[in-house]
Amino acid sequence: MTTTTMSPSHTEPERSRLSRLMRELWFQVLLGAVLGITVGVLLPDVGAALSPLNDWFIGIVKMIVVPVVFCVVTQSIASMDSLRKAGRIGAKALGYFMVLSLLSMLIGLVVANVFKPGAGMNINLAELDTESIPGAGQAHGAVDFIDRIIPTNLFGAVTGNEILAALLVSIVFGCALNVSGEKAAPINDGISALTSVVFKIVGWVMRLAPIGTFGALASVVAKYGAESLQQLGYLILLFTGTCIVYVIVVLGVISRACGVGLFSLMRYLKAELLVALSTCSSEAVLPQLVRKLEDLGVGKPVVGIVIPSGFSFNLDGSAVYLTMASLFLAQAVGIDLSWQQQLIMVGVMMLTSKGTAGIAGGAFIVLASTITAVGHVPLAALALIVGVDRILNEGRVFINVLGNAMATIVIGKWENDFDAEKARAVLGARPGTHEEAGK
Repeated sequence: MTTTTMSPSHTEPERSRLSRLMRELWFQVLLGAVLGITVGVLLPDVGAALSPLNDWFIGIVKMIVVPVVFCVVTQSIASMDSLRKAGRIGAKALGYFMVLSLLSMLIGLVVANVFKPGAGMNINLAELDTESIPGAGQAHGAVDFIDRIIPTNLFGAVTGNEILAALLVSIVFGCALNVSGEKAAPINDGISALTSVVFKIVGWVMRLAPIGTFGALASVVAKYGAESLQQLGYLILLFTGTCIVYVIVVLGVISRACGVGLFSLMRYLKAELLVALSTCSSEAVLPQLVRKLEDLGVGKPVVGIVIPSGFSFNLDGSAVYLTMASLFLAQAVGIDLSWQQQLIMVGVMMLTSKGTAGIAGGAFIVLASTITAVGHVPLAALALIVGVDRILNEGRVFINVLGNAMATIVIGKWENDFDAEKARAVLGARPGTHEEAGK
């Protein structure tokens, strides 16, 4: 009688695959998310106490974002054949941003008018707690916007945490290097070496993303729980559904026109999208997104200009949220806005949304600024959605990140600086190889 035993060779490949999976960032982030939700549901007191984990992770990321912007933008402009190309890329990017922002706002407007998420709530404004409204009474107009762009000194912008000021200094510095020719060669070499060092630090920082994800979701689930979801569930579901349709239809059409598979691109950027979703921070993935889009085949000059400016001016998810939330508040307190008032509101939002670029929780502050400027809806109504704004922010950030990646591909193709063959090869590669490509 003979006995058979399972050969070690059968289990070895399975252990090897599991080991590779555990080393991939997107899987670690997903695991952190599941553990965070579990802790938030089962141990809410513990979950609420874990909020600093996310705050610390975002703080560490912000520490490196401005150096990344400076290195990428400066090197991109300095290496161009002419400054006219930089101006051309910037003009095309801003034009694209304006069109997509307007389209996004109109989509939110149509959805809110058709489905009326706030109708029938009949909220009494006197019963609302207005002390919890962030952004109320704060000025975020054109003057404040310019004040934040202009740094106190040249090098202070690079060592500070204001992206817009760093973007301005990087553009000026890159232009100066470009026209200085051979005299600036040592500085160009130094910035190139600094870029390598900065992205090495980025790789280390991103390894902390699962911990930040764990803390973020544990605290959110513990803090808001089921009560907030039940109270404003229809708005959350409607906004989430609109985000899904926006990604599939709008970004799907754009990706098809560029010859890039939307879902393949999402798989390629899965780690970045998961981090953005769980931490609700676009800045958390900006450095890694720059490297991945270059690896995808988009030219460095295009990536260097479009991504930093896009994270300040191309916030399509926030644009959908602004019009939808505004009409929800009006409907909830029983105010019927005419289509003329709604279009005026969209016009004001097109301006105020640029005035809060780079501010944490900027979309909510834009909402407060617009309501104050237009005056159609009482500011006190904002108290209705303060509690669930963090949940709504997930959809906003997801579209913001994916939309900016798509914008970079669009401008790259427009500039004939996009290697479609390389993109198809990268997107068609075996899952799990993409994370390694960006290191």
